[in-house]
Amino acid sequence: MERRFFILGAIFALLAVILGAFAAHFLSAHLEPSKVSSFDTGVRYQFYHALALFVVALWQKHSTSSLLRWAGWLFVAGILCFSGSIYLLATRAVSGLDVAWLGPVTPIGGLLFILGWALLVWAGLRSGSLESKGEV
Repeated sequence: MERRFFILGAIFALLAVILGAFAAHFLSAHLEPSKVSSFDTGVRYQFYHALALFVVALWQKHSTSSLLRWAGWLFVAGILCFSGSIYLLATRAVSGLDVAWLGPVTPIGGLLFILGWALLVWAGLRSGSLESKGEV
């Protein structure tokens, strides 16, 4: 499983760099600054959570805790919901897509990020006392 999260982290990081360049070189000339700023927020959070997927992948090499797997999938879902909805909402003016219905998806993605981090905290708290005893 750690390989899957490592690869997903690399893909999301790669896409974050590409999307960041797209925002800087294309969108900044075609969208109002507040929309470019929103798009950049999506890129930034995507990159943070791509790095979090690397943490999950590396930690899984030393732990069998299912909390790590759940955290990884929450980060993936959070990237898709939070960053994905921001990208689509911010670029409506140039894409012509009617995606106003995605507005409520963004905070759901944020909640998924929060839950993923909470599971990492929980996994960390459990790892000190249980994994060393082979109970996890």
